[in-house]
Amino acid sequence: MTFERTDAAVPPASDLLEAMIVELMPLYGRIDVPEAPSAGPEDFAPPGGSFLVGYENGAAICCGGIKRLLDGACEIKRMYVVPEARGRGVAKALLVALEDEARALGYAIARLDTGPHQPHAERMYRDAGYADVGNFNANPFASYWGEKRL
Repeated sequence: MTFERTDAAVPPASDLLEAMIVELMPLYGRIDVPEAPSAGPEDFAPPGGSFLVGYENGAAICCGGIKRLLDGACEIKRMYVVPEARGRGVAKALLVALEDEARALGYAIARLDTGPHQPHAERMYRDAGYADVGNFNANPFASYWGEKRL
């Protein structure tokens, strides 16, 4: 698998993001609403942000972004793996790639969140070394907030 920086506003990144939002609708409703923390292409743009798409055999199979927070930490957002690539460690590889990208951007701390209907994501984050932290982003869809020193 290879990862490439890309503009989150154009395919295949935008297609992966829309697929993630549509998949989560039965669980949470639309997550890209004004009362949720921003996670648009502008948040993932340089110099403080980045967006990665993961490819396997030329096919885009995962994505995720890094967003600058006001306190100088970053937030990992919009992690998504296409259904046919799940169960093979792709999400873990994506998380590592996003952490590496955050380090390359100069971040020392990464934060993230996930919702109550995604216990598998919370387990993966805890296993990756994320420690419980307070609700840093007022995300109405989240039930777990984690932080990791990079």
